[in-house]
Amino acid sequence: MDGVDSPAEDVSRFEAVRNRLRQLYHGRSPAALCFQAVTTVVDLLIIAFFILTPLLREKAAFLWIDYSIAVIMVAEISARLLAATNMLRLLRQPTMLLDLFILLTLLAPQWLENFGFLRILRLWSLSHKGIVWAQFRETPFHEWENVVRALSNVVTFLFVVTGFVYTFFFQQRGGLEGYVEALYFTVATVTTTGFGDITLPGIAGKLTSIVVMIVGITLFVRLAQALFRPNKVTFTCPECALQRHEPDAVYCKACGHKLKIPDSDDG
Repeated sequence: MDGVDSPAEDVSRFEAVRNRLRQLYHGRSPAALCFQAVTTVVDLLIIAFFILTPLLREKAAFLWIDYSIAVIMVAEISARLLAATNMLRLLRQPTMLLDLFILLTLLAPQWLENFGFLRILRLWSLSHKGIVWAQFRETPFHEWENVVRALSNVVTFLFVVTGFVYTFFFQQRGGLEGYVEALYFTVATVTTTGFGDITLPGIAGKLTSIVVMIVGITLFVRLAQALFRPNKVTFTCPECALQRHEPDAVYCKACGHKLKIPDSDDG
């Protein structure tokens, strides 16, 4: 019948949409790069909202912003699924499972209020997106990729722990004061400064402090290693898939395969 699309046409349009999304998410055209840059900026703004959530929760517009971000995340997750060649495999990935949990906390903020601090793990999810690092490698700071990766892990840990400490130990103080005290305690504990002016009460508080110190030291050691070890370039070996090599490497140190690492654009 005229005016009614056939099933074949519907499938064709659906595949056209998926192909277009794949080009935008994984392509290197100007349109794709612009799309990827916009999605990264939106992700950073969402993460900023998650970090500031304890300070904004009592504001009248909080739920409106909360549900608006939920709509954005639904659209973004749907687009990623459509762009994937294997949707089930994508759904099983830790970053996708984390995003789905964050979406759940946005849709039910009152019921899952105590788990809201886990939303900041979206920063960890962002740091594992290939398109973010593909964009970063095209900047003048591409040699600092390992440092930025390590720094993003430290920042994520600091704000997740701050959110946890605020939620379960300082929330009764409320507002900016309670959040700053939680952040102050976290930084002092992670760096093992231990001024002792702010401590967590009870056995739960002591166990929390122990975990924060152990994990925090590990992350800072990795950050120090990334800062002071020799710079390496990212180039996937076609034989064994090793990605990190010396800038002047001719052969892969893992398998001995001859490499063809492109010259840096710096000089």
